[in-house]
Amino acid sequence: MGGAVVDEGPTGIKAPDGGWGWAVLLGCFAITGFSYAFPKAVSVFFKQLMHEFGIGYSDTAWISSILLAMLYGTGPLCSVCVNRFGCRPVMLVGGLLASLGMVAASFCQSVIQLYLTTGVLTGLGLALNFQPSLIMLNRYFSKRRPMANGLAAAGSPVFLCVLSPLGQVLQDQYGWRGGFLILGGLLLNCCVCAALMRPLEVPRAGAQAGAGLGPQRPAPRRLLDLSVFKDRGFLIYAAAASVMVLGLFVPPVFVVSYAKDLGVPDARAAFLLTVLGFVDIFARPAAGFITGLPTVRPYSVYLFSFAMFFNGITDLTGSTAGDYGGLVVFCIFFGISYGMVGALQFEVLMAVVGTSKFSSAIGLVLLLEAIAVLVGPPSGGKLLDATHVYQYVFILAGAEVLTASLVLALGNFFCIGRRPAADAEGPECPKPPADGRVDSREVERFLKAEPEKNGQVAHTPETSV
Repeated sequence: MGGAVVDEGPTGIKAPDGGWGWAVLLGCFAITGFSYAFPKAVSVFFKQLMHEFGIGYSDTAWISSILLAMLYGTGPLCSVCVNRFGCRPVMLVGGLLASLGMVAASFCQSVIQLYLTTGVLTGLGLALNFQPSLIMLNRYFSKRRPMANGLAAAGSPVFLCVLSPLGQVLQDQYGWRGGFLILGGLLLNCCVCAALMRPLEVPRAGAQAGAGLGPQRPAPRRLLDLSVFKDRGFLIYAAAASVMVLGLFVPPVFVVSYAKDLGVPDARAAFLLTVLGFVDIFARPAAGFITGLPTVRPYSVYLFSFAMFFNGITDLTGSTAGDYGGLVVFCIFFGISYGMVGALQFEVLMAVVGTSKFSSAIGLVLLLEAIAVLVGPPSGGKLLDATHVYQYVFILAGAEVLTASLVLALGNFFCIGRRPAADAEGPECPKPPADGRVDSREVERFLKAEPEKNGQVAHTPETSV
């Protein structure tokens, strides 16, 4: 597909691990918050929408489902756009689309129109922001990347705690149409975050040296690099992530109804999600800091597998809860394990495929997860309809997440093992041409060699893993 150069940043640039990277981290924090919290926050308006259009809850719930499906399912499209146009332009367009979708939704006269505006248009806009923001974050951070990913992932629970009450206030004051219009304006902040995604620049000395030798055009790269499917590590990760998503989102969907079924009042039952979200806020950055420790980072794949195993065990034990106190304890431990999974999933994917293939790999993984997102909660609902026993739903979710943890751990141990040092750092460096000519990229590597002599490791966008 195509021959445009992949937007992977200039060759030979060390990730700054700070500086402007903190502004990029702030933007990624906000984008992650909007992307994951917005589909849940929109559900605050469902009752008014049901009354307005005379529809049932299942019809209304498709708004959030379509939004999530667009966020996950358009991953390959986002990869193509980023590889063709770069992160910042794609995010600017995405911010405008997300805002336009909510503004247009405030004028809708049917639920089908809401599917197209809030679901498709806003979902596409958020997708065009989410994936590029992660790519930029992983370009600016190398040694501190696990910590940066953990802090960025914390945007999801933080924004959920803010957007849900805000949506309720807007609905009470302005109705659902006014609330959608204001939320559309709020989503324009995605464009502000996009403006923070400043591309890394070639050092002036390196650029001049390269120009003196007559820089050569980089070799063409595919818009969507399907060669990741030849990577056993990627295949194992994709299989584990897809199975994990089948059960990961099920308990938060059903825990409130589970509490009500035990006779817990509505307000106290809804408070369970607040407990889960509050714990999640602290679990994500903590997991990022721990993963960034020099002694822990080489084993990040196994730590991610443990996080999934912990989450699955929590689901299984949560199925035995017989009162409100038991569900509170379940939500605490689920928040910890859920936060660990959220903080580690993209860090581990980066470690598996490397930075050069990350933009394509994340798009393909999100596409596979989109299918699981659409299958997981409905399958839990069908099991509940058939048995009317919430415990079975939690057992099913726990079994799926446990299976994913075993697939990742055993697959990594038996099929991948320890990679050679060169492979662990990324793709092999291109060899000098046979005629002895050296291009500008080789000059840049030579200019970067001095820090390595002093014991420093010069990470580049192609070798940071």
